[in-house]
Amino acid sequence: MERQAFSGKAAIAGVGYTRFSRESGRTVLDLTMEAVHAAVADAGLEGRDVDGLLSYALSDSVPTHMVARMLGLAGHGWTNDYHGGGSQAAAILGDAAMVVAAGLAETVVVYRSLNGRSGKRMGQISLGSSDGMEEQFLTPYGFRGPVNLFALAAQRYLHDRGLAPDELGPLVVRQRAKAVANPKALLRDPLTIDDYRAAPMIASPLRRLDCCLETDAACAIVVTTPDRARALRNRPVHILGAIRAGGRGAGAMDKAGDDPARIFSAHVAPRFYAATGVAPADIDLVQCYDAYSYLILQQLEDFGFLAPGEVADFAARGEAGRGFALNTNGGLLSEGYVHGLNNVVEAVEQLQGKAGDRQVEAATALCTGFGGNFGSALLLGLEA
Repeated sequence: MERQAFSGKAAIAGVGYTRFSRESGRTVLDLTMEAVHAAVADAGLEGRDVDGLLSYALSDSVPTHMVARMLGLAGHGWTNDYHGGGSQAAAILGDAAMVVAAGLAETVVVYRSLNGRSGKRMGQISLGSSDGMEEQFLTPYGFRGPVNLFALAAQRYLHDRGLAPDELGPLVVRQRAKAVANPKALLRDPLTIDDYRAAPMIASPLRRLDCCLETDAACAIVVTTPDRARALRNRPVHILGAIRAGGRGAGAMDKAGDDPARIFSAHVAPRFYAATGVAPADIDLVQCYDAYSYLILQQLEDFGFLAPGEVADFAARGEAGRGFALNTNGGLLSEGYVHGLNNVVEAVEQLQGKAGDRQVEAATALCTGFGGNFGSALLLGLEA
């Protein structure tokens, strides 16, 4: 696969976000506009400088045309809305880069906004609706939302790797330790292994602490041309590649073939490396979509950061000495869950050197977007 045509032709100039909470007491539109205005201001721009908007949602957010009106975009500019959740979190930045590279807009704001705890929650299935077309046939058998489905995939994965469920504990504890240094994280109290073992089982083998957080929040990211980004206040973070891919696996177990536990990364990783020309050793920071703790191990395997047989050691000891940093914000398990876009925001702030007490040394970052057997990956980097 040849290098993607938009590679290096768009850059991130700013990011913005609201407070992460369990009950915002605000409309999703309010959250959206706060994050969008914060991202635009962070870039050193004003609302009138925006001429493109791009977002993704699961019937739980506000459409781009509404945000365009609030910003006063002439003719509403270039806008688009994707139906999807975490699977879009990484590759949507590639779509924004394509829009900029094609000259359809000069400054595109990508956002994700939701009241994911106080509003529409995962697992609340409307039978017969487009959102629940598959779920209505699974609900009678106990699949009351994603955690029940992926608990089965986790059981298979842990069994195949020879891991006991409690061996996920150190991984979760390390995620929390990173969140302690993150002022915007929802969960900042230090966590012990005993705390982990005392957490209630939600769907075996996944305890409550193995699951990402239902969150009310919004995040936004400003994408523009490299030249314009260089003239603004922040160090540009270049969009170097983005891939979507999928296949048979954990998102549709009745159609999964020989491995129902296979997830998106098995399909995305080969195409990602072919499209970007990088190797695992070239990546300094991995912002891994940790909807459930075990997914960290599976993605690191599929993307080549862990060799066969290294999963148990990594679960116990982590990334120290392995040449990359992982989920420096505490991930979706401890920072919050804005359908993965908050992990991309963290990657940008790390590359810009704006991560405060949690700052690591990084010039390249991989961000992933999980949607079961379908998902995406994004490569970000600094100018050489």
